Amino acid sequence: MLVRDAMSTVVLTIGPAHTLRKAAALMSARRIGAAVVLDPDGSGIGILTERDILNSVGLGQSPDTERAHAHTTTAVVFATPTWTLEEAARAMAHGGFRHLIVLDRGEPAGIVSVRDIIRCWAPLRQPAPA
Repeated sequence: MLVRDAMSTVVLTIGPAHTLRKAAALMSARRIGAAVVLDPDGSGIGILTERDILNSVGLGQSPDTERAHAHTTTAVVFATPTWTLEEAARAMAHGGFRHLIVLDRGEPAGIVSVRDIIRCWAPLRQPAPA
């Protein structure tokens, strides 16, 4: 099975000036754990995860004043839609992260998460008909 079969193609994209509160609200509304941060004038494509927001709040920083750019991971490992799920899982395990931005022709095409991979590898069983 390939990354394209598991990835979410609805990608939340935010700018580097978004507050962490706004980013968290957008992520929560979509029930996702990561947002792609596009900074065309700076570091390019990065990722902001729920863990990044949690770490900031845990340090006592205000989600109303902290900006996404200060918490964005810019040393990102990107997947392609044609990677196998094994390749994606290996990259995540090796890098210690739970989300991969999927690039197709240099543009974000989706995000694949550990949860997406698990859903493919261990689909929920349907109850037997009564």
